[in-house]
This record gives sequence, structure tokens and C-alpha cells, in this order.
Amino acid sequence: MIPGVWSKESALLGVHTLSLAARTFLSIYVAALEGHIVKHIVRRDARSFMLMLLRWFAVAIPATFINSAIRFLECKLALAFRSRLVDHAYGLYFNDQTYYRVSNLDGRVENADHCLTDDISAFTSSVAHLYSHITKPLFDCALVTVALAQSTHQMGANVVQGPLLACAVITVTGHILKAVSPHFGQLVSEEANRKGYLRAIHSRVIANAEEIAFYNGQKVELNHLRRAYKSLVFQMNKIFRQRLWYVMLEQFLMKYVWSGTGLVMVSLPILTGARQAGTGHGSSSSSDSVSQRTQYFTTAKNLLVSGGDAVERLMSSYKEIVELAGYTARVAEMLQVFEEVSRGEYQRTAVTNSKGVHTQSCLVQFNSEGQPLIKGRILESKDGSIRLEEVPIVTPNCDIVVSSLSIAVEPGTHLLITGPNGCGKSSLLRILSGLWPIYAGKLIRPAVCSMFYIPQRPYMTLGNLRDQVIYPDTVQEMAAKGIADTDLENILAVVRLRHIVTREGGWDVEADWKDVLSGGEKQRMGMARLFYHKPQFALLDECTSAVSLDVEGAMYQAAKDAGITLLTITHRPSLWKFHSHILQFDGEGGWKFGPLELHESSPSPAPVSETPRIMPYSKKEVLETAGSKNVPSVNGGVTELASSA
Repeated sequence: MIPGVWSKESALLGVHTLSLAARTFLSIYVAALEGHIVKHIVRRDARSFMLMLLRWFAVAIPATFINSAIRFLECKLALAFRSRLVDHAYGLYFNDQTYYRVSNLDGRVENADHCLTDDISAFTSSVAHLYSHITKPLFDCALVTVALAQSTHQMGANVVQGPLLACAVITVTGHILKAVSPHFGQLVSEEANRKGYLRAIHSRVIANAEEIAFYNGQKVELNHLRRAYKSLVFQMNKIFRQRLWYVMLEQFLMKYVWSGTGLVMVSLPILTGARQAGTGHGSSSSSDSVSQRTQYFTTAKNLLVSGGDAVERLMSSYKEIVELAGYTARVAEMLQVFEEVSRGEYQRTAVTNSKGVHTQSCLVQFNSEGQPLIKGRILESKDGSIRLEEVPIVTPNCDIVVSSLSIAVEPGTHLLITGPNGCGKSSLLRILSGLWPIYAGKLIRPAVCSMFYIPQRPYMTLGNLRDQVIYPDTVQEMAAKGIADTDLENILAVVRLRHIVTREGGWDVEADWKDVLSGGEKQRMGMARLFYHKPQFALLDECTSAVSLDVEGAMYQAAKDAGITLLTITHRPSLWKFHSHILQFDGEGGWKFGPLELHESSPSPAPVSETPRIMPYSKKEVLETAGSKNVPSVNGGVTELASSA
């Protein structure tokens, strides 16, 4: 939060410290000034009283400004700390796809959005407030002690008695409060955790409102919200109960015990110093003696009030420090997880060791805690091809879907990926995109910018219509590529979306596009991004399931004509003709890879064993496999859809 001595934060901290010190000097000056005012009142000196009163009003102007400046600088300091910390946290969060890996591959930070917003805000505000809450009382204690010693010495009394009594009472009070103080740090940390969980449930309801409405699932979601809210209320009531008796004891010791001690400290110099003054200064009048004692009493009382308030804030700051420890733990854990995840160090509860795959035939190694070890290597391809050599497909829950996969996809080799649900089709695309780690084997691929992934539900970003087509590019990057709006219109014409430019009012119209566009239009917008970026490989995950067959075929043919190599997950037999090879998973850990022959003369396939094999696989073999007794028919697989078609 403070990167260096010459940073903006250091300057704010220095000015804030000077303001706190200036406020302490003003407090001492005002206390002495009020003593002089009371002295002239006792003497019935109206002229001197009016002069002192004018000085008192004159001091009020800088005093009020300093008070306002202290609050202003505290808020500015908290905002500067937050800005610096947010910038650092955002840099870690969006580095190397950490935002995806934290929520999908690691299980330590459940609510990253809450940590990045509320937790950082509470932490920085607490730090800035605690600095003011400790620095000014320290100034007050030091300077008030010196001022009281000078006043006591002028009265001719013992300077040591009062401070010794004050130190003894404060020490005893501190030990008592420390012994009975609850664990506020753990309580506040748990409260923040439950607030984050409640917020996450609200976010989930908003994100899935349509699905919940279709199912009429509001009762279930309401029960989830009520349970989360009751859990938060229980934790907050627990904190309130702990604070009730602790604040009662704290107020008794600091308000009444300390006030009585202060009266004793003020009375000692008057009781003992009055006799000394009377013997050493016999010529002094009785009224002067009374006015001097009154002046001392007023000044000492105001100084003791300031000093007592300072010590009280120092004592109560222990509770704030403990609460700050809870915020610190959450923020520090978040930053640590971000750094570890960016290095490929994940921690997640392993649900099961494998899914239909024997561990002795798998290349994945596990540590003593049951976490898989990342032993695989990712190399950059020199010839532009994609190669997997003995790479296992492992889910974030440590389910081993495929023990070892070895395929090679050359540029121009259009690959059709089929198989039942949960067999590893989408998982393979995540591995190729670099979202999931390689636990064993070797992945040889071109640069990530040479591959473009289109999911079944394309993401619609914030912005205008132009931003939807060029995402994730900016307008400046689009101009640098030499692409104009007319080129974007030609791209929309390929995916049959040119009409939406006129329908929505032009390229610069901003809207909530995920609601404005229909499901099929959003999928075609995803394909429009493909033609805009023109990657070497297109990873297509059921990305045209809501598009009509004629438009779908035109888009696939246009992609092939543009020289884009297709890696397609689909259940539509109409798309087979656009591919030259097929990779089929059987859902039991086995797979087949080979050319896709579009004729009916190929022989029947051999049974698919659990040991991976590479062999040709024709369209007829896929159709015949659906009825084979050696390979089970799976709902949702390409075989069942093909045979029904």
C-alpha cells in the first residue's frame, strides 16, 4: 500500500501525521486558554476576560479546520490504500487466467468478488482509521504529560505522584481488559465469510433467474437465502452479545475509575502545593491565590480529559487491532491464493481418485494429500500442428476421465469430437486452451492467439454492437488491424446478422446484449468473432446448436474457405461432412481417433478396449457401434443421434 518514500501515499501519511500533531498542540493551547479565562472570571477582570474570549474564538477557526482536515485526510488515505491494493489484486486476478482458475481449479477462495470489494475496503479503512486512532493518542499522552508536569511544578507540588498513580491504574485496566477480551478477530472474519456467502447466493439467483423461473424453483432458492441470512444473523448476534458485557466493563473502568483517578491527580497539587505557596509567598493576596488555583484546576482538568480520552482510545484500539487481524487474514489469504494459482499450485478437495479408470494404468501422480501433481509439459509447435502425447484428461475434482490421450491435428485436419456426456469432450478443449493443467505427458500446440474457443453460450460483453463483434479486441486494436465498420458488416452478412445493425440503431448503440439477442443470434455473434479474428484453429463446443441447418452449414463452409481448422464438438450429423477426422470417446476411458470416411464400405470396428488405441474410424463404423454389444449405447452420444437421424 506504500510502495516508496516518494509515493503519493507517503505524502498523504506525512500530512496526516502533521495534522494530528497540530491538533494535539491546539488542544493543549485551548486547555491553557480556558484556564486563563476562568482565572479572569474569578478575579472579575472583564477586560482581560473579553480579550481571552476573543483569542478563544480566534483559535476555534484553525481548530475546526484541523478537525475537518484530519477526517478528510483519513478518508483520502484509506482511498489511496484501497486504490493501490485493488490495483495490485486486479493485476494478480487477471494474470494468466487466474480469475478462472481460482473458482474452477482451486477451492480456497469461495467468493473472490466479495474479497476484492468489501474485504479490501474494510481492511484499508480499518488501517487508515487505526493509524489516526493510535498516532494522535500517542501525541496527546506525550505532550499532555509534559504540560501537566509544568503546571504541577508551578504549583510547587510533587511532579511524580500523579503520573505514577495514572500509570498504575492504566496498567491494571489494560491487564483486566486483555484477560477478558473475546476473540473479535475470528468473529469478524467469520462474519465477513458469511456475508460473502449470502452475496454469492443472491448473485447465483440473478445469473440463473430464467432457469429458476422455468422450474418454479423460487421456494428452494428462498430456503437457501433464508438459511444463509439466518446464519449471518446468528453470527452477528454472537458478536453483539460478546461486545455487550465487554463494553460495559470497558466503560466502567475507563469512564468512572479513570475519572476518579483524575480527580485525585488534580487535587494532589492543590492540596499539597497550596501550603507551600502560602509559606513561600506570604505577600500574595488571597484572591490571587484562589484564582491561580482555579486556573490550575481548569487547565489540569481539560488536559486530563484529553489525556484520558487518548489513553482510552489506545486501550480500545486493541479491539480494533484484533478486528483488523481478521480482515488482514482474509485479504492476505486471497493474495496468496492468487499468487499460488498463477504458479499452477492448486488445492481442492478430491472427490474421487478416478472415474472408471484404474490408477495403475494412469500416468497421473498424486501427493500425500491426494492432490494430483502437475508433471506435464506444454511446448510451442513449430509446424503449427496440435499434438497430445500421453496426456490424461483430469477434471478439477480429480476425476480421471481418460487415462492417456495421444492425437495429432495438422492444419487443415478438421476434427469431429463425439461421445456421451461427461466423457471428456469439453475437457479436451479446455486443456488445449490452457485453462486446465497438464498432469502428465506432453502438449505441443501453437500460440494461444492462434486458437479461438466458442462455447455453446457465447459471452456478451458490456458496450456497443461493435464491441460484441470484435471482442476481446478494443476499437483501437481494430483500427490498428485496418478493419472498418464495412468489414464488420460483411462479417455479419456471413453469419446472417447484417440486419441487426439497422434493427438496433447502428454500431454505437449500447444495450444489454445478452437479453437483446436471441439464443441463435448470440451463437451467430460468436461465429462472427471467429471470422473477425481469423485464428488458425477454431475450438467449437456445440456453438451452433440453436442455429438453423442452412445457416450453420454456410458458416462452417465459410470457416473452411477462410483456412480455419475446425475442432468441433457436435451431436448434429449434418456437420460431419465438414470434417476429415473423428475422435470418439466411449465414456469408459477409451477413445478412437482416425480419418472420417463418408462411405458405407468400411468394415465393422473392433471392440473398444480400456487401453487407448489409434485406428481408422468411418461413418459406417460409428453407426454400427451404436448397436454393438461390446460398446454400450450412451444417451446423448453421437452414435444414438446418428442412428435416429
